[in-house]
Amino acid sequence: MTATKHSINWVTFLLAWVAGYCDTATFVSGDGIFSAHVTGNFIVFAAQVSSGSTSAMAWIKLITFPVFIIAVMTGGWLAEKFAQKYKILLAEGIILLVCGALAFLLPMITTWEAKLVTYLIVMITVLGMGLQNAFGKLFAKETHGPTTMMTGNVTQAALDLGNVIRKGRLENELSTISLNKQIVTIGGFLAGCLIGAFLSRWVGLTALMIPGVAIIICYLQGEAAANKSEE
Repeated sequence: MTATKHSINWVTFLLAWVAGYCDTATFVSGDGIFSAHVTGNFIVFAAQVSSGSTSAMAWIKLITFPVFIIAVMTGGWLAEKFAQKYKILLAEGIILLVCGALAFLLPMITTWEAKLVTYLIVMITVLGMGLQNAFGKLFAKETHGPTTMMTGNVTQAALDLGNVIRKGRLENELSTISLNKQIVTIGGFLAGCLIGAFLSRWVGLTALMIPGVAIIICYLQGEAAANKSEE
């Protein structure tokens, strides 16, 4: 395995892990709101409205969409402003660290209603996930594919698996390679979902500090690899 391939595997797994973690953490401890796969909030909103709910808790889920758009636009601006592509991930990591810190500190230093604090933290998390989505689109070659939404990856994995079963691994090397890539992505997302669910049930949204640290580590390694390749 080449160093480049190893790097892509690592970055893909980590970003997928972070997305799965954050999406599940905000859903479990953030009033059922998806932070990475924001279009899923349309479904939750529609389900709540159809059941007769007209409260702000239902309608606030739609706010994730404009917040996400602003985050992606910001990611595009950062990509133009800084030559280092991983600066977007640095911003994401800082945002997630801030979210975890707010979840830990705000209940102790403010009289804000708990729900308001929760929604504030979730929306800031959506900003971080929007930056990660922008990174995936702007620098597609840095990963094996989308790291925040798994439907396309599962579809590709199923197609690859079908080809391998019908023709064999040796006769369909491209499908085998593609399948391995999808396993890295899907496996990272699933691992993130599981860990995010358990930790967020244990410590609430304070658990968002962990993916924040992971993303900053990814940024530091990415910058180190970029500097090394320029030498």
